[in-house]
Amino acid sequence: MKLSKKAFHYLGIIATAASLCMYISYIPQIIDNLHGLKSNPTQPLAAAINCLLWVFYGLLREKKDWPIAMANSPGVIFGFIAFLTAL
Repeated sequence: MKLSKKAFHYLGIIATAASLCMYISYIPQIIDNLHGLKSNPTQPLAAAINCLLWVFYGLLREKKDWPIAMANSPGVIFGFIAFLTAL
């Protein structure tokens, strides 16, 4: 299946929005952690490291891949915050 350039562009926008929603969903976990309902820190740490690698990938390419970098930036921030508050 081959997507048109326009369809591929919209797919990127939708995927970026879905990624942002996924990482922003860490906020309730962070709030629970801060209220003493600690959760397992392994998954947010793995997500933060994964997102950090994708941000580096997007920014270090010869032609920067801004959607990848921007979509994964909240995962770095919220993943590390969720990790640290779960300790």
